[in-house]
Amino acid sequence: MPNRLAQESSPYLLQHAHNPVDWYPWGEEAFAKARAEHKPIFLSVGYATCHWCHVMERESFEDPEVAQFLNTHFVPVKVDREELPDVDQVYMAALQAMTGSGGWPMNMFLMPDLRPFFGGTYWPPEDRQGFPSFRRVLMGVHNAWLHQQKEVLENAEQLTTHLQAQLKPRAGALPADLHSAALAGLSRAFDPVYGGFGGAPKFPQSPGLLYLLSHAWLGDETAWKHLQLTLDRMAEGGIYDQVGGGFHRYAVDHIWRVPHFEKMLYDNAQLARVYAAAGLLSRGEQAHRYRRIALETLDYVLREITGPEGGFWSAQDADSEGVEGKFYVWQAAEFREILGAEADAAMRLFGVSEAGNWEHANVLERRTPDAVLMQHLGMGPEAFENWVESVRQRLYEARTKRIPPLTDDKVLADWNGLMLRTLADVGRWLGEARYLEAARKNAAFVMRVMYQEGLLRHSWRNGLLKPQAYLSDQASYGLGLLALYQATGEAEWLEGARQLAEAILTQFKEPDGAFRDALDSRLPVMARDAYDGPYPSGSALAAELLFRLAALYERPDWHQAALSAVEFYAQSLSRNAFGFPALLQAHLVGSRGSELAVVAPAELIHPIRRWFLPLTTLAYGPPDALPVLQKRQPGLAYLCQQGACRLPVDSPEKLREELEAIYPGIMTQS
Repeated sequence: MPNRLAQESSPYLLQHAHNPVDWYPWGEEAFAKARAEHKPIFLSVGYATCHWCHVMERESFEDPEVAQFLNTHFVPVKVDREELPDVDQVYMAALQAMTGSGGWPMNMFLMPDLRPFFGGTYWPPEDRQGFPSFRRVLMGVHNAWLHQQKEVLENAEQLTTHLQAQLKPRAGALPADLHSAALAGLSRAFDPVYGGFGGAPKFPQSPGLLYLLSHAWLGDETAWKHLQLTLDRMAEGGIYDQVGGGFHRYAVDHIWRVPHFEKMLYDNAQLARVYAAAGLLSRGEQAHRYRRIALETLDYVLREITGPEGGFWSAQDADSEGVEGKFYVWQAAEFREILGAEADAAMRLFGVSEAGNWEHANVLERRTPDAVLMQHLGMGPEAFENWVESVRQRLYEARTKRIPPLTDDKVLADWNGLMLRTLADVGRWLGEARYLEAARKNAAFVMRVMYQEGLLRHSWRNGLLKPQAYLSDQASYGLGLLALYQATGEAEWLEGARQLAEAILTQFKEPDGAFRDALDSRLPVMARDAYDGPYPSGSALAAELLFRLAALYERPDWHQAALSAVEFYAQSLSRNAFGFPALLQAHLVGSRGSELAVVAPAELIHPIRRWFLPLTTLAYGPPDALPVLQKRQPGLAYLCQQGACRLPVDSPEKLREELEAIYPGIMTQS
């Protein structure tokens, strides 16, 4: 019989709808039962494409005996972390405080008033290598609840006090060397051989790459070298899907070879933007390669994880037929069957061997230099490129006959904002009209369906819009709408961004100057965290949006609100730049940003729109469209910085000179 989760829309919750566990969704029904029966809540948090979540479900949540014990002694609650990120954030902070680490599935035991007192991640079905079985954990917690109430309550109180202390401001003066110190910190963590930061497992750290990109544009050679090496090594490795395009979530090794095979919308949104921009700053074969990776990644998103209404879906699973990576790996025999006489050359292209490079199979890579293969095949660049594309297409067609991984088709507003921004920017930079059309379609859908009563709601699937609204939704999507306005000049998108900025200031700003991440007051502590995970924090995105719109609307109060949000974390920024690259990027926009105003009609805007200007916000339209456009002369470009404007110019060449006056040493663009 299905349980209550059968009424939910989240693919993750629906995966558990036929468990014998009497699951509740997060909500008052479960909380009321826990209070009335004085039982602890067992909170299990995961997501649809989580490999170890699937494993624990098969081993434990489908076990009738485990389910009976859970149902009798606990109130079991299932949460999709992507659907309720505030719940995930608060209890993950508690878990990390308890154990020093975290991950998913996250399994927490809560008081009926939602305060946590014990937790962990994956527990096996039997005692294994020092890890207690899930049954043993349940028995231990149940006995403690019955016989050690005082200790349980003390644990809950101490944890809650610790979490509340983390919310106190770490404000202070931002140091003059903030950005040079941050870059030095990133350099210390940099892998000088394979790029990226740290060792295995190795994540793309996209917010850090975007921060390096801005400094590379400003002329920092070290930032540019770090960025190039990382982009080159990632594009060569198995973390990039050499057949279908797009990036997997992370590599389990330090050389980007073997990925954890999930594909996430947020990774592909950010990395496509980095590669496209880096292509504009590069020359020759490197520029061509970066552009190719960006286009293949965006084409993957539009082909495989875009809904018919224009919403972008969240993720694709690592598992197929219950086996991680099965959909993506290859045997040498398959190459011979599909490619015939061209198999040997294709095997050399993608590093395929009889033995394989991972669990007797091959994760495809492109580490052999193209020049070596072109010489071996006797082909010129154009013929070689056509041949590679032909091989990729035949492999892709063969792969479509396999059983595909699950696609999580939730539409999340903040992740959609990341992709909207990328499509608008890349469409503008590269003159790709199809990306701008996809961006318009997404913006029209999201603002029509997910914007209600002054707030952009977080999650939609199959016609069901959930009521939650988060800071990251307003901020990320606001930046996406702003990018779409800059790409098209269509004022409706800018107006949408302004409305979302107003929502941030009225609904999410706290008296201490920081932003709260969520509006739910039932959690034991406020959800607030500026730390960047694989995508930027809501606070960082909100600060950047407000800095940019403050310039266009001439609102110094918005600028100050953004600056206060950055300064709230001054001590954290000084001590751990690696954790806050998006907040540092926002500060860079606030402290060194500029606005470029062009009054229509003006042909001058067309070449300018193709430029990569990471710290400049474009504004164009009739004089009455925006405060920054008023009293400007048609046909001229006005470059301004915090209210001070350079002399107006009438050509791209002169504008380049004005940019170099504000930003000495900036990179030239192809």
